[in-house]
Amino acid sequence: MSVKGYRIIVKGRVTGVGFRFSTLNQAQKYPDLKGYVRNVCRNEVEVVIQGDEYEVNNLISWLRHGPSGARVDDIKISELPISSSLPPFKISFY
Repeated sequence: MSVKGYRIIVKGRVTGVGFRFSTLNQAQKYPDLKGYVRNVCRNEVEVVIQGDEYEVNNLISWLRHGPSGARVDDIKISELPISSSLPPFKISFY
C-alpha cells in the first residue's frame, strides 16, 4: 500500500451546492482516508486528503466533477508530506 497526501483546490460553482457534504459522503466510502474539506472563499473549496493511493485517486477523480449541482472549472493538486496529525476525513469550518 502506497500512502499519498495532497492539497486540492477546486474552483467553480462549488459553494452553496452541497459540495462539502457530498465530498464527505464520497470520502466515507474509504474509512481510512484522513483530511478535510472546507470552503476557502466564494467559488473555491480546499480538500486535504491522505491515504491509500488508490482511494485518494478515486476521490480526486470524483472531485473533478463533484455533485450534480456543482460546476468544476479548475482543480489544482499539490502533493503534501504524510502527516500523522490529520483527523479522519471531515468537514472543517475554519
